[in-house]
Order: sequence, then C-alpha cells, then structure tokens
Amino acid sequence: MAASSVKKDRKLPAIALDLLRLALKEDKFPRFWKEVVEQGLLKMQFWPASYLCFRLLGAALPLLTKEQLHLVMQGDVIRHYGEHVCTAKLPKQFKFAPEMDDYVGTFLEGCQDDPERQLAVLVAFSSVTNQGLPVTPTFWRVVRFLSPPALQGYVAWLRAMFLQPDLDSLVDFSTNNQKKAQDSSLHMPERAVFRLRKWIIFRLVSIVDSLHLEMEEALTEQVARFCLFHSFFVTKKPTSQIPETKHPFSFPLENQAREAVSSAFFSLLQTLSTQFKQAPGQTQGGQPWTYHLVQFADLLLNHSHNVTTVTPFTAQQRQAWDRMLQTLKELEAHSAEARAAAFQHLLLLVGIHLLKSPAESCDLLGDIQTCIRKSLGEKPRRSRTKTIDPQEPPWVEVLVEILLALLAQPSHLMRQVARSVFGHICSHLTPRALQLILDVLNPETSEDENDRVVVTDDSDERRLKGAEDKSEEGEDNRSSESEEESEGEESEEEERDGDVDQGFREQLMTVLQAGKALGGEDSENEEELGDEAMMALDQSLASLFAEQKLRIQARRDEKNKLQKEKALRRDFQIRVLDLVEVLVTKQPENALVLELLEPLLSIIRRSLRSSSSKQEQDLLHKTARIFTHHLCRARRYCHDLGERAGALHAQVERLVQQAGRQPDSPTALYHFNASLYLLRVLKGNTAEGCVHETQEKQKAGTDPSHMPTGPQAASCLDLNLVTRVYSTALSSFLTKRNSPLTVPMFLSLFSRHPVLCQSLLPILVQHITGPVRPRHQACLLLQKTLSMREVRSCFEDPEWKQLMGQVLAKVTENLRVLGEAQTKAQHQQALSSLELLNVLFRTCKHEKLTLDLTVLLGVLQGQQQSLQQGAHSTGSSRLHDLYWQAMKTLGVQRPKLEKKDAKEIPSATQSPISKKRKKKGFLPETKKRKKRKSEDGTPAEDGTPAATGGSQPPSMGRKKRNRTKAKVPAQANGTPTTKSPAPGAPTRSPSTPAKSPKLQKKNQKPSQVNGAPGSPTEPAGQKQHQKALPKKGVLGKSPLSALARKKARLSLVIRSPSLLQSGAKKKAQVRKAGKP
Repeated sequence: MAASSVKKDRKLPAIALDLLRLALKEDKFPRFWKEVVEQGLLKMQFWPASYLCFRLLGAALPLLTKEQLHLVMQGDVIRHYGEHVCTAKLPKQFKFAPEMDDYVGTFLEGCQDDPERQLAVLVAFSSVTNQGLPVTPTFWRVVRFLSPPALQGYVAWLRAMFLQPDLDSLVDFSTNNQKKAQDSSLHMPERAVFRLRKWIIFRLVSIVDSLHLEMEEALTEQVARFCLFHSFFVTKKPTSQIPETKHPFSFPLENQAREAVSSAFFSLLQTLSTQFKQAPGQTQGGQPWTYHLVQFADLLLNHSHNVTTVTPFTAQQRQAWDRMLQTLKELEAHSAEARAAAFQHLLLLVGIHLLKSPAESCDLLGDIQTCIRKSLGEKPRRSRTKTIDPQEPPWVEVLVEILLALLAQPSHLMRQVARSVFGHICSHLTPRALQLILDVLNPETSEDENDRVVVTDDSDERRLKGAEDKSEEGEDNRSSESEEESEGEESEEEERDGDVDQGFREQLMTVLQAGKALGGEDSENEEELGDEAMMALDQSLASLFAEQKLRIQARRDEKNKLQKEKALRRDFQIRVLDLVEVLVTKQPENALVLELLEPLLSIIRRSLRSSSSKQEQDLLHKTARIFTHHLCRARRYCHDLGERAGALHAQVERLVQQAGRQPDSPTALYHFNASLYLLRVLKGNTAEGCVHETQEKQKAGTDPSHMPTGPQAASCLDLNLVTRVYSTALSSFLTKRNSPLTVPMFLSLFSRHPVLCQSLLPILVQHITGPVRPRHQACLLLQKTLSMREVRSCFEDPEWKQLMGQVLAKVTENLRVLGEAQTKAQHQQALSSLELLNVLFRTCKHEKLTLDLTVLLGVLQGQQQSLQQGAHSTGSSRLHDLYWQAMKTLGVQRPKLEKKDAKEIPSATQSPISKKRKKKGFLPETKKRKKRKSEDGTPAEDGTPAATGGSQPPSMGRKKRNRTKAKVPAQANGTPTTKSPAPGAPTRSPSTPAKSPKLQKKNQKPSQVNGAPGSPTEPAGQKQHQKALPKKGVLGKSPLSALARKKARLSLVIRSPSLLQSGAKKKAQVRKAGKP
C-alpha cells in the first residue's frame, strides 16, 4: 500500500524508513531484511514493491555495518536489481539505475573516513553480473568519491579478478530469454571470464580517465604498466625485477581478450598524453608518460628469458627499436625546442605501435628518424617567403607523407600527434608537400589514386567492443528484431525483383523448354511430365536460381564494399583537413595559404550537391568552418606576394564569374567571399613592380577619375580591373532574374572595400528607374549603402551632394505613379521607392545638406488622391505610413481621424436583430454597474455628432467636453486641420488675428466633414483650403505661392524648411487665438 502511494512520487515512504531504523535499533535487521523485504515485498511480483526494495537498499547503505552490508549485497534484492538493469533498456521503460547511483554516491561521499565500507560497497556492486558481465557501466561517476586507500584497494581487486577470476564470488544471474536459449556456448565459463575481463580492463582505464588529477602517480603507472604488459607480452618465467610476471592466469588470456586489452591501452595512452598533472603528458620527472612506457617495454625486451612479445621481433625490427632509442637520446640535446618535443612524441608513439604491428611500423620508424635528423641539422631560415624555394630539402615532403599515413589509421591519438607535429613543420612547407595534402582532398585525384594511402577500418575493434552488448540486446528484444527481419526480407524481395536481368530470363526459358514445362500449340495433346522429368526439371531450376542468388549477393556485396570505401575515404579527408586547419591557423601569412582557396571551394561544391550521408555533412561543415572562420576572416594574411599579383587578379575575376554561375546562393556566397579575401590581400600588399605597371596603365588611359590616390596608389590592387569585374557582376545581379548573387554580398563588398563605390553606385542609380526587379534591388542596396560611414568617407562633399541629387531625381520620377499599383511587384516597387526616400531624408539631415524639394513635394501632394482611393487594398497601410513619414519631413502633418465620431455614429442599415446579436455574451443587467447619470442625448439625424457643446451626451465630463469644443473635425480629403495648415494654404501675416475655436465651429459644416462640397455661404478661406491640392497629373503648377517657392529653392533644409516654419507660425497664431 505504501509502495503504491509513492508510485508517482518516486521516493521512499516515511513508514518504510522508520521500520528500517527500528529494526536496526532493536538489532533485528537480519530478520527484517529476510522476512519483510526479501520474502515479503520482493515476492509480490509488483514493480512498485520492487522499487521500494531498491530504495530501502539505497537508504540503508549509510546505516549498515560491514557485516550487514555483506548480507544485503549478496541477497535476492541486489540480484533482482541486476535483472532490472539488464531488462530496462527501452526508452519508455523506467530505469532505477540513476536513482541507485545517487544513493551510492551519497554513501561514498559521507563515509570518507571508512575506506573499508567504501571498498565493500563498490566491490559488491561490481560483483553483480549477468553471465560474467557486471551490470554497472565501465564509466561510473561515483568512483570520484572514493578515498585514496579505497581507490587503491579497488584497483588491486580489479587486477586480481582479471588475472584469476573468481566466478563463485559473483552474484550472477541470467535473464528469461537467456534461460530459454538452447545454445550451450552462452553458459560456458570461458565466455563469462572473457566478458568479465573485458569489463575490468575498461573500468581500469575509465578510472584513470576520470581521476587522473586526484590519483597518485604510482597508481597510474601501475595501471599503465599492467595494460601494456598484457597487451603485447607473455610471461615465460617469473622474475622479481618484473612484478607483472609473478601472477599467472587461472584462465588463459585469449586473443580476443588480448585485443580488447590492446584497445584499452591505446585509449589510456591518449588520456595520459592529452590530460596531465604538471605539464602536458608528463610525470613529476619531466618526461612524458609515453617515454616511461617505452623504457618499460625496453626492459621487457631485454629480459627475453623471462618475457617474450606476442608477435616476436625480427633482427631488423629489433634494430629499428634500438635506433629509435638512440634518436630519443639525440632529441634530449634539443629539448629546449618545441619542435623536438613534437618529434619525440611522434617517435615514441610509432615505437609503441611497433609492438602492435612490427611489419608496418618498421619502415615508418626509419623514415621518421631520417626526417628528424635532417630537420634538426639544418639552420633556421630568416624569412617565411623562402618556402617556395625549389631547392628546399625533401624531408618535409617525406614527413608529410608519413603524417598522411598515420592519419589513415583509426586512432584519435595518432590524429592529435599528427596535428602537433605538422604545426611545427608547416613553416617549412613546400609547394610539393602542400600538393600531397591537396591530392587527398581533391575528389578527382583522391578517388583514382587509392594506392597512395591505404585507409584502415576499425570495424573489427568496434565489433569486439559491442559484440556482447549486441548479443544481449538480441536476446532481450527478439520481437523487435523479428519485425526488422520481416521488413528486411521485403526489401530483399524488392531488390531481388530489381536485380533480375534479361540474361537470367533467357536461361530460365531455356531450362523450362528443355524440360518441356512450357507447352506450345500442341501442348494439349501431349501427356504430362513424369516424375523423373519433374525431378530433373526441379534440380535444373534449383541450380539456376542458386547461381542467380549468388550473383545478386555478389553485386550487393560489391555495392556495400564501394559504399564502405567511400565512407572511409570521406573520414580520411576529414582527418586530413586537420592539417589544413593547422596551416591556416598557424601560418596565415604564408603565401601557400592562397593555394587552398579553390580546392576548399571544390569540396564545398561537391558536398552541397551530395550531402545526404553523415560523412558528407561532417566534411562540408568542417570545410566551411575552416574556409569562413580561419581563412576569409583571419586577421593576418600574406603581405609579400612577389610575382603572384597578376595571378591573383585573374583568380578574383574567375571567382566572381563562378559565383554568378552557381545554381544556388549559398555556394555563390563562398566564391564571393573568396574574391573579397583576395581583394584584401591585394589591397594590403605593396610592390614596386605593381606600382610602376599601374602608373603606366594610368598614363595610357584618358579617364583620370579612376586613378587611385592615397593608399591605393601604393598597393598591388588594379582598381580598373577589379571595378570592371564587380560592375559586370552587379549589372548581372540587377538584370538576371534568378541570379545566385544577393544583396548582402554587395553590402559586404561596399563595407570592406568602399573605394569601389565611386564606380558602382552610379550603376545602382541608373537602375532605380528601370524595370520592376532591378528597381527594387537597386533601391534596397542604396538604402543600406547610403548609411555606411565607409562609403561616405570615399566621396568629397560636392560629389556626395551630386550623388544625393541624382538619387532624389530618380526617386521623384518613380513617385509620379504612386498609388497606381495593380500588381504585387508594382506595390513592392512603390514601397522600396518611399523607403529609399526616407533614408535619403535621414542622410541629408545627418549631413546637413541643402536640396531643392519643391518638385518632390508637388509630386507627393499630387498623388495623395490616388493613394486614398486604394486605401483599403492589401498592404496599403505600410505604403501610407511611409508616404506620411516623408510628408511629415516636408512639413505636412498627417490628418487625424476622430475615433469618437465613428463610435457614436450608428449604422443606418443596422437592424434590431443585429443589435440583439451584439448583446449576446454580455454581462447580465444585474451584474452591470449602474450609471450615475441617464443618457438622454441623441445623435444627429444625419449620422454626425453635434458640433456644439449642448448637443453632446451628458455622460461626457466637463474637461472632455471642453476638449471636444476646441477640436475641429478633420477634412475627409486628407488635408491638414486648422491647427496644422497645409503648405498650400495662404500664409497669414502675424498681424491678422486668428479665429477662435467657437467661430471656426460655427463656420464648419457637417458636409465638410463628410467630404461634400461646402455651402455657398462658407467663407472664401475655407474654399481655398479645400482646393489646395492640385489635380492628378498636373505638375507644372505649384501649390505654393511665389514667395514660398523662392524660399524652398534657396533655403530648404531637412527638418527645418521654410514651409514648415510658416506652418509653425500659423499653428502658434491659432493657439494664441484659442486662449481666453
């Protein structure tokens, strides 16, 4: 009952914990655990009750003595917990293991002063096994809470269990599916020993991996020596000088288990090489861990009477080992150099691999030693520009080939060492050595030259690591596998139907005709086939189909082999990209970096086309990251091109043309960024030959406007050539409908190289009045470009003012058809023109430029009526906002619509039924708050609110009525109200008194509000006010007076025009007249 009550809370009931403490207090814990827990709750076959037992076990750990812990950890509860851990593998199943980890971690952390209890609990959990395999993972986070004595004891127990497994001390169990299995090999003790040893060796490595900072150096050395010894050596005769030979195996160490130990040793070696205590991969003595392990291996090799290698050395291989040790001593003389440390690490690692595969590593070790001697014997060069010298010693090329061969191996440690070594030799790189790397990355050559580097696969090791887990999953989840098998059979049938060729059909017809199974026209008169003929026909058909099945399987195997080779090749290319990343990061000023642009772009193009597999995605992401972040955005670049300037100009032109021919914008962006990077390199380089050549071209030309001045005159950049290239690209972008080029590309060009804007901006201005798409793109580009400070700094004040005037003239021409848009494209065109106009206004205001806006104001006012006619069209609100934003800048205020009038005007066509429907869903009358005053005011008969204060509803307050009296209804045609008169209204002199609000209300008629013509009795000033706007299409007559036009031409400045000033004076006069 208590277990069911906390089923959802997942916690231990308080009554259970109280009973546990009471049993401990009365010294009745063994009886309580046996009768209540194991024979009571555990026998209920109810999972909440089982979870209650597990929680009781976890909560009891801090309260029990060592003897009580032994009783609990050897009983049925811990065995049932192990079965739960093995069977609860599906994602939706509840897993108790994380909760038990919390209990064990809390216990270990709380009893740091009692290492015996810590060791007892950890050994007990490690002894719960499923046919020899412990249920706890190899990497267990609770190990970090062990005290040093408990950790040392636990490591000793693991080593003892590896050498002499005690299967009787384990709490072993088998799942239901394993019990039903008829295979007797699953229950052999050798299988249990192999599973246990494999788990132990990886548990030892995981302890060093997680506790390398806290572990004592002696304990770490014990684990490393243990793994090395049992990976590559066999004991012939015990000796006191080698402690590892004193403990024999109770069960022989099989080859499969030895391979697992070797794999774990290299994983440990990677941990010791990358994670460190004092220095990278070094002990307290200052030597790397690999150096100590090589010394230990040399000790074992010298004791050939007591120890022998698993793969015996030949005389040549032993000489290679001795030469390696001699080279290590020579490297100690150059220990101050970082390059010597990298070479030492490479030599030590390949030397250890000599123990694993002597035949493959022997020649490689000799080549490395030769390269090391040559590299340390040559003098350091003073300049990096000599890397292109053809007389460079070939040791760099040989070492690059060695690094490529090491990268072909599936070892992460080899990958890190190759990166480290290449980082020290990349300053000596030659074009030939770089070409060796590019041949691997180039898809055209790497797929054909498969014999250059053999890519190895680690599938055997992966199968070794996961064989047992897969077998368990197959035993526990057979139903899901049967479904997958049925689906696989269906797919095989489909493939088989697709693999049937015409030759097989002809062979089948021949066999059937030979057996007379296919009857012709006279088949009805013939007798049926006999038994012997039928048997012969069956045998022929069986052999034919067996051959066809073999052919289909052969084709399928060949296809899988090709796919596997392709995946391995992609993985190898991903590893080789590490070298490219090191070169670009550590040597960005090297001229050879410029040779990487087009090969990287080739990889990106191919991966974008076929980026379906995971390897292709990883290759694409890494290549794009290196290209974008480490190459194009690098702060440093090559500053000494030499004779490469002409080739780089041609490469810029080629990249821009390729960007315009790409099928999509992402690919074009990479090519465009590459051209910008080359522009940056050319702009930052100075060469006397380039300067003289540029000056000769400028003297031969007739246009002095393109002559570079200032810093451009001393750079290698040919401004005329580059301008022509990007002008062609910009024209193609504006005219081509499906151009892969985009607006951000040219914005990046303008911001990084604003000197080109003097020649490219006129192209944009020219396309403002062109067709719809070029006009929109040109306006969008100009909006962003005119706001850039870099662009403004490239223009002189007269040139900038002239450019602003040209843009204003083009925009004014576009706005003559404002409000006549019939299509979406035309509507977008009007929006872009108005947005550009507002940007132009802001720029002029910031620059304090004076422009003639008279024609523009007349055009905008002339299109006001057409805008009002399309006021209810889709997307017109944005157009109106932009229009009135521009008009506000010119001094014309947007008319205000009185929302009060719209609420008070009742609809003439509204029926009583609709009124009832509106009341549906309102609060009942009893819930409504009663109004203090009754509403006895009625609206006017013509549907407009009364203009006087007496006809307003009494519900309005005094302040609101006073404000309503002071307001004047806005004109329906959009002209400004009396408070903000239109610029076309006659300018009143300051001496003329303004009309009071009451007098204006008397003169204002309801028909004026609705847009109807005024009565004959209204003043002439009101008539002139309504006729201020010109008719559509009439642009020759200006609505301004002669004096206003003269002021607009002479002193019109943004935000302070004379029109706005006159309107402000008039508004001030109205305010003074309205005051009492």
